[in-house]
Amino acid sequence: MTQEEYIKLFHKEQLNLVAFKRLLDCDEEVLRLVNSAIETEREALANWLMRKGFATGHGDSIVDMLDELEWQVAEREREACAKACEEVIFKVKPTYCVVAENCVKVIRARGQE
Repeated sequence: MTQEEYIKLFHKEQLNLVAFKRLLDCDEEVLRLVNSAIETEREALANWLMRKGFATGHGDSIVDMLDELEWQVAEREREACAKACEEVIFKVKPTYCVVAENCVKVIRARGQE
């Protein structure tokens, strides 16, 4: 989070109202601020994923969403490679088609492992 985002969150959670409390007596307020910051970042990541066309999975945590993103990126990359091989099938001599067809099968099979 940027300092400006932190300051907005600080005021949103009304932590300025605890200015006269001892730090040891502010556990609930600090916990609320930390949880709110985590939730804000989680929502920002979820929104970014959806804007880029990725699913968020269950999205219970940032780590869960990143795990979901990792396999989706790998799947997109495999499919892009397979499509590149398919393009070769349609553009080259028929004798090379068998090799390209095998490449397509191997690439797509990697996603099934």
